[in-house]
Amino acid sequence: MTRREDVVDELHGQPVPDPYRWLEQEREPEVQAWMKQQDAWARHNLDALPSRDALRERLNALFYIDSESPPVRRGPWLFYSRRHADKEKAIYYVRRGDRGPERVLLDPNEMSEDGRVAIKGLSPSLDGRLVAYKVSYNNADAATMFVREVESGQDLERDVIEGARYAWASWLPDGSGFFYTGLPTDEDIPVSELPGRAEVRFHRIGTDPATDQVVHPALNDPKTFIGAYTSRDGHWLILTISRGFDSTDVYFRDLRVPAAPITGVQGEARTLAAGFRPLVVGTKARSSVSVWRDRFYVLTNDQAPRFRVFAVDPKRPERKRWREIVKERDATLEDINVVGEHLVLSYLDKASSRLEVRTLDGAAVRDVELPDIGSASGMIGNPDEDDAYFYYSSFVEVPRIYKTSVKTGQTELWSRIEYPVDTSEMTVEQVWYPSKDGTQISMFVVHRKDVALDGGNPTLLTGYGGFSVSMTPDFSPGVVLWVERGGVYAVPNLRGGGEYGEAWHEAGKGPNKQNTFDDFIAAAEYLVSKGYTRPEKLAIRGGSNGGLLVGAASTQRPDLFGAVVCAVPLLDMIRYHLFGSGQTWISEYGSADDAEQFATLWSYSPVHRIRPDVSYPALLMLAADSDDRVDPMHARKYVAAMQHVAGDAPVLLRIEEGAGHGGADLIRQAVEQGVDTYAFLLDRLGAP
Repeated sequence: MTRREDVVDELHGQPVPDPYRWLEQEREPEVQAWMKQQDAWARHNLDALPSRDALRERLNALFYIDSESPPVRRGPWLFYSRRHADKEKAIYYVRRGDRGPERVLLDPNEMSEDGRVAIKGLSPSLDGRLVAYKVSYNNADAATMFVREVESGQDLERDVIEGARYAWASWLPDGSGFFYTGLPTDEDIPVSELPGRAEVRFHRIGTDPATDQVVHPALNDPKTFIGAYTSRDGHWLILTISRGFDSTDVYFRDLRVPAAPITGVQGEARTLAAGFRPLVVGTKARSSVSVWRDRFYVLTNDQAPRFRVFAVDPKRPERKRWREIVKERDATLEDINVVGEHLVLSYLDKASSRLEVRTLDGAAVRDVELPDIGSASGMIGNPDEDDAYFYYSSFVEVPRIYKTSVKTGQTELWSRIEYPVDTSEMTVEQVWYPSKDGTQISMFVVHRKDVALDGGNPTLLTGYGGFSVSMTPDFSPGVVLWVERGGVYAVPNLRGGGEYGEAWHEAGKGPNKQNTFDDFIAAAEYLVSKGYTRPEKLAIRGGSNGGLLVGAASTQRPDLFGAVVCAVPLLDMIRYHLFGSGQTWISEYGSADDAEQFATLWSYSPVHRIRPDVSYPALLMLAADSDDRVDPMHARKYVAAMQHVAGDAPVLLRIEEGAGHGGADLIRQAVEQGVDTYAFLLDRLGAP
C-alpha cells in the first residue's frame, strides 16, 4: 500500500483531503522509487496475460505498413512524409515537381541511437528554398526549431530557436524570415506559467535568434494563446489572441507600413501601438481569417453557433461593413481554405465530413462526393493553383488520398494505404439515444455484420467531450483488431465536443461538465439495453480530457463497467491548474480558486470521489514519463487512491519511457502498449 499523509486543505468551507500530495513531487527519490515499483508490478501482471503473442503479431502487421501524407507544393518542390514498413518513424521527403526523383529531407530514424528524437512538424518557405522544423525529445511538447536548406540538405548554423513549444514558422514570400510564437527559456519559470509568457517574434534568416524582433509582447495571462501568420503575398500580418477555447480576438497589420517600437503602453493599447488594427475584439466567439488578394474571409460563430463566413475589405474593417457570403446551416462549418481561386468549406454533418467548393463570393459550385459516414481533411493546395489533395477514411475504409482539380472537380486516387485487412464483414451504424436530461446524442457503433445482440459481446466504449474537439469516424488498426475478435466498438458524440457547434461545446464545459459524463453513462446504458453487451463485458477507454471522462464515469457508475483504460488523464480537478499546462484550461473547467467553480469541480473530481465501500472495475492506467502537458501526478495520485480501496480487481500503472502526452513516436512502443491494453481488456471481459 502507498504511504498516506494527513493533508487536508479547507477551500471555501469544504475540507479537501489530499493524502497523496507527496506524489506530486516527481523528482523526489521516494516518488521515483514508487513509480519504478508500480511500473514493474504492472508489467509483471500484463506479461502474464494470455494471447500476447497473437496480439503482437497482428498489431505488427497493422502498424508496420507503407503510407504517405498528402503533398504540399512550395515553389518547385513537393514536400511530403512517408512511413515505411521497416522503419520506426516517418521520413520527410522532397522532390522537384510531380515526376522528379525524391530524396530524403529529414529522417528522424537517424537522429538518435535510442529513437528519442521526434520531428514535430515542418513549415517550408513559400519559395521552397528553406524549411523550418521542430525537434523534441521523448515526444514532449517542449521543442527547438531549426532551419534547413532544401537544396543542400544542411541546417543553417545560426537559425536555432529554443522555446519553440508553440512555434510555427509563417514565412515572408521571399523566404527572408518568418513570424513565430516564442517562449522564454529560463528553466526557473514553472511550466504552468509558460503559456502566459509567449510572445510573437520575427526571425530574419541568418541572424542570432536572441536578437529577434518582438512583434507583440507576452500577455502574461496563461489562459490566453497568442499567434500570428502572414498572408501569402506578405501584405498582411494577422494576430490572434485566443481567450480560452471559446473566444478569439483578431487584429491585423499592413506589413507594407513600418510599425513603431512598442514602449510604455499596456493592454489593447500595446497591440494598437504595435501597428495592429482591431478586426474582432471583445466578442465571445471564435473567429479565424483567411486572406487572399487583399480580402479577408472571416470564419466565425458570432451569433451563429455552427459558424458562417464573411468577406471583409481590410480598408473598411468595421463590422457594419462585413458582407456575409456563407450563411449558417444545419451542419458545423469547421474550416475554410482558399484553394485554386475558390473557397473550400469543410463541414461536419452528423459528425461526418462534407466538403463544398464555392466561388470567392460564396456561390455554390459543387459538393465533393463522399460516403455518408467518414472523415475527410480539407483540401490541401495553394490559392493560385488548381491541383489540390484531400484525405479520406472511415472506421471500415482504409485511408486514401485523392488528387482533384478545384476548377473541374475531376478527382483521381493519389495513394491508398495497403493494410492487411478485410473489412467487408465489418459494419458501422450511427444510432441516437437520450441522455439523462433527454438530449439526443449520436453514437457510432462498429461491429461484425454477424454480431448477435445477446448481451455477450466484449464492448469498448470511448469518448472525449471537451474543448470543442470532434470525434469523427476514422480508420484505426486497434479498432480493426478489436472487431476482428468479435468486439463491439462505440464512439458517442458527447456534449463538450464540437460536432454540433459551439452550443454543443458550451453544454459540456464549466458548470455544465456533468452533461458530458451523463452522455457517456447513457451511451453505456444504451449499449446494454439494446443487447450489444452487459456491464461485466463493457470496457471504457479515454485519454487526456477523455481520461477525465472515464475517471468520472467509473467513479460515478462503477457498476456499469468491467474494465477501464485511462491514459495521460486529468483526475485531480482541485489542483489541476497548478501543474503542466493546467492554467490554459481554466476557461474550459473552471478553477478551485473560485467558490462557485470549486463546487462544480468538487462534485465530480475523480480522485476525490473514490470511496472505500465501493467495488470499482479493473483499471489500467497509462502514463508517460515526459508528459509536459498533463502532469502525471494525476495518474499517480489516482492509482494510489484506487489501490487503497481496491478489492480483487487489479489497479495497474504502466509508465511509458521516452514518451510525451501523445505517447512515444516509435512504432514498436505503440505496438507494445497496444498488446498490453488489448490483452488486459480481453482478459478482463472474458473474451476469447
